[in-house]
Amino acid sequence: MSRQLEKVDKTIKMFRDYVIREAKDNLKRGGQYGSYNNTSTLSNSIKGEIVTEDKFSIVGFTMADYGSFRDKGVKGKTSSAKAPNSPFKFGKGTGPKGGLTQGINKWVRQRRFQFRSKAEGSKGRFLSYQATAFLITRSIFHKGIKPSLFFTKPFEAGYKKYIDVDLVKAFGQDVETMVDYNLKDIK
Repeated sequence: MSRQLEKVDKTIKMFRDYVIREAKDNLKRGGQYGSYNNTSTLSNSIKGEIVTEDKFSIVGFTMADYGSFRDKGVKGKTSSAKAPNSPFKFGKGTGPKGGLTQGINKWVRQRRFQFRSKAEGSKGRFLSYQATAFLITRSIFHKGIKPSLFFTKPFEAGYKKYIDVDLVKAFGQDVETMVDYNLKDIK
């Protein structure tokens, strides 16, 4: 980072750290965000990198691919009610084939979750993990996934707090420091 803009650099780091910390907390917390941290893979994948070019710094965030789907939601094949504003939709053929099925199958097995059969004569036996996963996957595929905003909300809150307010102050303080430093050199 640039030594001349120390306070700006510090503010950008605080913004990055705030967004990452809050997004991970949202995944752990559950509640309105649901339990999205089954294996911690998504949480562990959230990273922020600060790239400095000349005198400008840029923050870039990365996470596992499915993090965007969890954050913004996904429109269903037959209904957009859960995620009407999402840029993603099941059945468009743009995503990896079988990703949802594999993820739900893995989740069902990890949680040891099985539906009971309602068929006559089945006496309420448990369905197989594969059958349970199929029913859940089919429902999600057609109805979609509600947005969690686990990342969007901390990003917007951090932007208001650190970029809109603190960054301007930090820049002003750094400019004052540079002017004072340059005036001392002139004397």
